Amino acid sequence: MAEYTDAEHDTIRNSAFGAIALVSKADPGFFATFKESMAGSRAFAAAPPAVQELLKSGGFPSPPKGDAAEVEAQVLAGLGEATTILEAKDPAAAQGYRDVLLAAADAVANAAGGGTDAAEAAVIAKIRAALA
Repeated sequence: MAEYTDAEHDTIRNSAFGAIALVSKADPGFFATFKESMAGSRAFAAAPPAVQELLKSGGFPSPPKGDAAEVEAQVLAGLGEATTILEAKDPAAAQGYRDVLLAAADAVANAAGGGTDAAEAAVIAKIRAALA
């Protein structure tokens, strides 16, 4: 497995959990939040081993601070930075990271029933672009 600095690990992990939070907040609802959290966790648990290790170690992720637009900008920038880090150190893990994040985003969007709404689809499109 590739070696990551603490800062790189934090960027990879925090941006992954931040992406899931963005999708969840796009269509808020008290009970939906629980379902969405579980769906995101299940998707992360299905990640390739190298990606699982990056996502599960390191304690609780640190959410970005600011208003909704600032948080979104920070998460999307973090996803781009995480992708760059992973591509440089472990291209296979980079692809696994992209795949699991997009699967998790879709799972979160569909967790509460009713499919993916327009706000969730817009956030997922931004996540996809940040991971490209």
